[in-house]
Amino acid sequence: MMVCAGSRLVAQQDHAALPDAPQPQVQAHDGVNVRDVPRDVIFDQGAIWSSPARLRARDSKWLVPLALATGAAIATDHRAMSQVVTHDANFNNANTNTSNVLIGGFIAAPVVLYGYGHFRENDHARESGLESAEALLDGLVVQQGIKLIAWRERPAVDSQRGRFFQSSAGLDSSFPSSHSVLAWATASAIAGEYPSRWTQIFAYSAATSVSLTRVLGQQHFPSDVLVGGTAGWLVGRYIVHRRGHRGWTR
Repeated sequence: MMVCAGSRLVAQQDHAALPDAPQPQVQAHDGVNVRDVPRDVIFDQGAIWSSPARLRARDSKWLVPLALATGAAIATDHRAMSQVVTHDANFNNANTNTSNVLIGGFIAAPVVLYGYGHFRENDHARESGLESAEALLDGLVVQQGIKLIAWRERPAVDSQRGRFFQSSAGLDSSFPSSHSVLAWATASAIAGEYPSRWTQIFAYSAATSVSLTRVLGQQHFPSDVLVGGTAGWLVGRYIVHRRGHRGWTR
């Protein structure tokens, strides 16, 4: 007994001598709640808009190709919209309507996921619904912020010249494509939570269709949907990674 007491005393003394030693902690599951979404969106925006300050040399492996692709797209936007994409009104309207139907599905997806998770007591589905809704809201703020900086004319204005920094563009700025940002943000969040091959194929194919039909509908330039899709994908991926590691059974 005295040996045990002495051992405990030595252990306590050793512990006191190491005040900075990390202590193991058992953390409770940190679920996502509806009331937390507005606060989280505000937190997200701070992290998203300050992210350029955290870029590292290794990020050049995707930043450089993206910059080159964006530059090439902007340089050829006028030709693409004036000579490649048809100006047939029926074709353009059909594609515009298709993009609106598809984006409606992406907006409804978080509600469906949350509702399913709530009524079936499936925490993964419920929280995935909230996360994809958060990605949508973050994407909405991001795309509007970029629009107010870019002030780009729509393809229907000024013979598809697509000039930037035109105050007349206002809130209806063409760059980036809102539909693309929202679609890819939702698709990225859902694909991140349900990373099966078929889920990813379905989600990203639908998002690609949204971007493509915005161009075919003469609503946006190719560079608008390229940057919009990339921004949306990054937003959705950020949400999943920030919320991640909850130990869901995949």
